[in-house]
Amino acid sequence: MSVESSAGVRPALAGRVAAGIAGGLVGGLVFGIMMALDGMMPMIAQLVGSESVAVGWVVHFAIAAFIGGTFALIFSALARSVMAAIGLGLGYGAIWWVLGPMLIMPAWLGMTEMVFVWNDTTRSSLLGHLIFGVLLGLVYGLAAPRLGRQGR
Repeated sequence: MSVESSAGVRPALAGRVAAGIAGGLVGGLVFGIMMALDGMMPMIAQLVGSESVAVGWVVHFAIAAFIGGTFALIFSALARSVMAAIGLGLGYGAIWWVLGPMLIMPAWLGMTEMVFVWNDTTRSSLLGHLIFGVLLGLVYGLAAPRLGRQGR
């Protein structure tokens, strides 16, 4: 790789990660509204020792941005079209449903009896994570070609 071509890699990667973060935040907003309507934001805040709804939103958006950024890092080579990005986002949302509310969150909060429990809350969470994933993929698929142009 020449010096000129390697100089374009960082901005392209940064652009794709920015597209992923944007997708995560858009998906996080919609999913966050769903969770807020179910009264879940205080539980999200408990991840950092609070029960504040505002803290729950901050934590939720931080997680959504992280998931969006990692989506870009992991799947940018595969998410070459909007439809591919949506499909990958859908799958990634499902993976994070298993990792988040089914495993990490109950374990982190000391509710080990709730690890991998299927109930109304986890069913609703699955729907939210799938919607999140579709929106993440959609926004990423639309934004990455513009923001990550130099690396493609």
